[in-house]
This record gives sequence, C-alpha cells and structure tokens, in this order.
Amino acid sequence: MFDINQLKFDEKGLIPAIVQDAISGRVLTLAYMNRESLQISMEKGLTCFFSRSRQQLWLKGETSGNVQHIVSITPDCDGDALLVKVEKEGPACHKGNDSCFDEEQLFESEELHDFSLSDLMKLIEGRKTEKKEGSYTTYLFEKGLDKILKKVGEESTEVIIAAKAEDRAETVYEIADLAYHVMVLMIEAGISLEDIHRELASRHVIDRKVKQEKMTQ
Repeated sequence: MFDINQLKFDEKGLIPAIVQDAISGRVLTLAYMNRESLQISMEKGLTCFFSRSRQQLWLKGETSGNVQHIVSITPDCDGDALLVKVEKEGPACHKGNDSCFDEEQLFESEELHDFSLSDLMKLIEGRKTEKKEGSYTTYLFEKGLDKILKKVGEESTEVIIAAKAEDRAETVYEIADLAYHVMVLMIEAGISLEDIHRELASRHVIDRKVKQEKMTQ
C-alpha cells in the first residue's frame, strides 16, 4: 500500500488516473482524482473521480450502474500519476463505448472482442514474423528464450501469490498474464495449440490406476 502523502498532486490538487481493465489489460479511460476522491476510491473499492468540468466528485456508475471495482491502485515511479486496475460493470465511456479511446488494444493496443486462443496465437505469431516497433511481444522474441522463460517463471509466481491470498480478481489477472507468456513460449518453441489439444486428449484414454501409479513413481 502506498502513502497518499507521498503522491504529487498538481497545483489544482489533482493527479491523473489511468484506468485499465484488470482482465483484458485494455486502457479504459484517463480521469483525475484529488485527495478526497482517491480516499473514497480506496475505502469503497470503487472508482471515484474529480470532474474538472463540473468541479465536483463523481462516483463512477452511481447513476448509470456502470461501476468499476478496483483491483489495485499503483503510483508511477515519480508519484505523479496512478494506474487503477478495475473489473468493470458495463461500458467505461459515457458514450456507451467499452473504452473512451478509439484505438483497440489487447496487451499491446489491440482488442479482440470474443477472441479465441487461436486468434491470440496468430496475433503473437505475427509479432515474431513481422516485428512491430514498440511491441512488448516483439521485444520478448528479440530477447530470446531465456527472457521468455524468465517471464513465465515470474508470472507463475504471481499466480501462486494471488491464489494463496484468495484474491479472485488478481488471480484471474495473473492467470491471463501467465497464459499470454506461455503462448509466447509456445510460438518460440514451435508448439501449436493443436499439439496441446492432442496431448490433453491422449490422457483421457489412460487408465486411472495407471496414472496414479505413474504419479507415485
């Protein structure tokens, strides 16, 4: 937990808050908080902002029902901006859009509504074959296997920590991160989803007793 007193509010007493979907990683909106709205957000576990146009506090979803449940609030390295990860109910934008930003994004500014794992694998593979400047996925491929394996290990640990804390939202978020990095590893190693499907399917024909015996060896 951070110390509010260590944050750097601007001359108007405000600090920018980048709101991000904790599950998809999509940036939902950029809003502002003052000390009071931040304290309310932390106490209620719901996003509360300060409206610069109306010069008043507003609890997101108070009238629309499109509330945002806070998963975490993290200051940046300088303490003059906040990253607020949320699980949202309904659209984040007042215009009824999922996000206030036009650009679509998933992990690296791309969103795939109702996306399948195959779609995501194709996206990741594309970052290996057609390198994109500024792409985190391309960065991983350029760094190579050791870097990818390190990230898989780190994300596995994060999943364990979140699950042990019985924090469902954080566990979902960390599992999504782990799944993404495992898929990067699969592309790097030349492993397809079909390979995994076949392996899992083959295990259903193994006798239960044989499996138990193998596990105790």
